[in-house]
Amino acid sequence: MRRHPRDTRIPWIPLVAAVLAALTAVLLPPVAGPATAATAQSGSNGMSRPVYSYDRAVRESVWVDTGVDGDGDGRADRVAVDIVRPREAAEQGRRVPVIMDASPYYSCCGRGNEGQKKTYDAQGAPVQFPLFYDNYFVPRGYAVVLVDLAGTNRSDGCVDIGGRSDVQSAKSVVDWLNGRARGYRTRTGQDTTEASWTTGAVGMIGKSYDGTVANGVAATGVEGLKTIVPIGAISSWYDYYFAKGAALYDGGPDGLATRVESPEALARCKAVKRALAEGAPRNGDRTPQWDARDYVPDAGNVRASVFVVHGTQDLNVRTKHFGQWWDALAEEGVERKIWLSQTGHVDPFDFRREAWVPTLHRWFDHYLLGYDNGVDREPMADIERAPDQWSTDRVWPPSGTRATALRPAEGPVTGVGTLGLAPAPRGATAEFTDDPKLNEHDWATHVDEATPGKAGFVTPPLTRDLRLSGSSRVDLTVTPSTASAHLSAVLVDLGPATIRDYAARGEGILTLDERSCWGSGTPEDTGCFKRTEADKEQVGHTVFSRGWADLGHYADPAPGRPLTPGKPYKITLDLAATDHVVPAGHRLALIVAGTDAGLVEPASTTPRLKVDLRGTTARLPLVGGYAAFARATAGGHPATERPTAPTGTPLPGIRPPASLDHLPAR
Repeated sequence: MRRHPRDTRIPWIPLVAAVLAALTAVLLPPVAGPATAATAQSGSNGMSRPVYSYDRAVRESVWVDTGVDGDGDGRADRVAVDIVRPREAAEQGRRVPVIMDASPYYSCCGRGNEGQKKTYDAQGAPVQFPLFYDNYFVPRGYAVVLVDLAGTNRSDGCVDIGGRSDVQSAKSVVDWLNGRARGYRTRTGQDTTEASWTTGAVGMIGKSYDGTVANGVAATGVEGLKTIVPIGAISSWYDYYFAKGAALYDGGPDGLATRVESPEALARCKAVKRALAEGAPRNGDRTPQWDARDYVPDAGNVRASVFVVHGTQDLNVRTKHFGQWWDALAEEGVERKIWLSQTGHVDPFDFRREAWVPTLHRWFDHYLLGYDNGVDREPMADIERAPDQWSTDRVWPPSGTRATALRPAEGPVTGVGTLGLAPAPRGATAEFTDDPKLNEHDWATHVDEATPGKAGFVTPPLTRDLRLSGSSRVDLTVTPSTASAHLSAVLVDLGPATIRDYAARGEGILTLDERSCWGSGTPEDTGCFKRTEADKEQVGHTVFSRGWADLGHYADPAPGRPLTPGKPYKITLDLAATDHVVPAGHRLALIVAGTDAGLVEPASTTPRLKVDLRGTTARLPLVGGYAAFARATAGGHPATERPTAPTGTPLPGIRPPASLDHLPAR
């Protein structure tokens, strides 16, 4: 297994490469083209300039042989590859790097905040490329390549939901760009074509399913893939549909395949979808199908740098995905950078556009053109603390972050527990009955009351800020009253704040009518997009990390099994990665309950569960560790005191959406 140097910073690119890149792109004389806002903003200090015309760009389609016969028709599938690249570079014999977005959504569902789809002229040549990548980067000396995954739009084969065919759809294009695979001018013909116009340096980017494919391709270690930018991306498909045996959605991968596949694939891929359904039983058992769709164990193969972007309140592709992927990449010393916003499933172009575009520009210039522009020496992490307010960290999680054991205990008021450093006495317990109508908002609203549907444990008001950075886990010892049970654990910041309304339709953004333009354009592809602003909400508590499990999967990864009522079981709930500061004056709460309505499906029974407090521990990633928690809770008020609202007044919070769009896309 290939390992990289264990360095928290991203290594410098040799000066020679930067000089050569500068000679081939930056110093070229300008080529006439339409003036745009992006052109006016660009400069030559380590950044490529818009020296090529967009309206004269070469637009073409190629079909690449994947070497996979996913639809079983006796011949290898070909995937459609739409390309836009600078014509002047080709005329001058200059080769260009590639920015690639491989997606299943180009015809069914669209890309970006406005749901843009690919469009073609009467001869089938590509006209509109969704998103801004082509408008902005083609004039700056890049080719933009959009790949239809197998079974979608104009590609052969069948949708594979993260499996071999999906990954090979994009990997084969990287291979073709580097002269290792065969491309054809038509879908069925034998007239081949080579990518002689490219340097072979590829950067993959994409949100959700698209970013997921980028993760999967990087995990193959394919040569030529220099960087990936996964945005709200999946790292393990099992963890998209299940949380340790608990079903998270009322559907499976076969349903997603039906939504994204082309009309032709709908008819020819029934057997593939049947296999997807059979390999994803709703009992939550982890089958071999899921092992083939888990990229985390292959992080050691990654040769590309990785720029992760994720919303900390993403309830679609939950933050566990970036957390476990990031940790695995860190273990292997992979070059990496991260942005974490307060949004849900939202692209950074729509929550921090003016900073995102130049950052991405410098990132691609560095890793694809070899510019020594300093982006690799900047802080590793940008974290949104409040709407449009950002902080940075040299490394992430920050130095000094330690997994710290906090322990629940009985409190002075019956039914309202405490959370601290000391273990509970032997025999101490808390009980609750699963109420599938309640969710994390209901639990947090009544955390200071003895309610039957949850067990809550709260610190005193903090005397100092307390920061959690990374992934948490809760080790539970519980005794069920029935043969099945689902469990939830959430971390809550109890105190007033202004946050993005991540459960609203825009998941933290409001889309405005006016537009801003990023790059050159044509009448058919203007490069202008609707502006957005933060959708803000005043709240009295914030749930900032979650984890779920089916108690029958306590012996993970063994198959689930019926429980014996009255018998205690030990289980670990993995809480999703986050970066959150609980301010001084607020309180930190751990809530343990059953079904988290709207986010996890209920068990077949509604058990009463007894929690052994002595056998329960929350291991939280505290910046400063044990000492930081001790300082933040020293001299505080009793944990049952509620300084942020009058006693008995429910604290407002954001209620999870009533239903989620079970599509890792929007």
